[in-house]
Amino acid sequence: MSARVAIYARVSTINHGQDAGLQTSEQHQFAEARGWWVFDDYIDQGVSGSKDSRPELNRLMADARRRKFDIVLVWKLDRFGRSLRHLVNALAEFESLNISFVSLSDNLDLSTASGRLMFNIIGAMAEFERELIRERVKAGMKNAKAKGTRIGRPRANVDPAQIACLRAEGFTWRAIANRLQVGVGTLYRVTS
Repeated sequence: MSARVAIYARVSTINHGQDAGLQTSEQHQFAEARGWWVFDDYIDQGVSGSKDSRPELNRLMADARRRKFDIVLVWKLDRFGRSLRHLVNALAEFESLNISFVSLSDNLDLSTASGRLMFNIIGAMAEFERELIRERVKAGMKNAKAKGTRIGRPRANVDPAQIACLRAEGFTWRAIANRLQVGVGTLYRVTS
């Protein structure tokens, strides 16, 4: 039995001459040359690649979890996703489902040893990017604290006497919190 392939394509706009057919015709030719059977075409039209949730991408991921195909074929990585985090997470999910991922224009085929090496490099770069962001945030917070800036949400200014009065009238903690527009935890903190 030949491998079942899911073809994914995306165009950002539909009224500026972009046509998913440019992508899918090459993808179909590539699949045919490899002897793959095309299970379905998943085409998002007029949807930004920066969005992790796209109608056809969501359908593709749901079908992947049902093991309806063996390979996901995209024309180019940026058609699948612009976020490195999203790409790495999706590729990891495909790997866990034993689904290969092939990017036609990028010469990336995760069913090969060199493709898996590239995936590991991409994953390492994503982890590096997350760590850099984390370090920058921590450095920024440290700098802000050194300048006297309070980090976190501002403290709610709630009068303990008002809370006691409402409790005496029989109001529940939740009712008081709703009335004063604060969390129940804030009430406990102020009264303790």
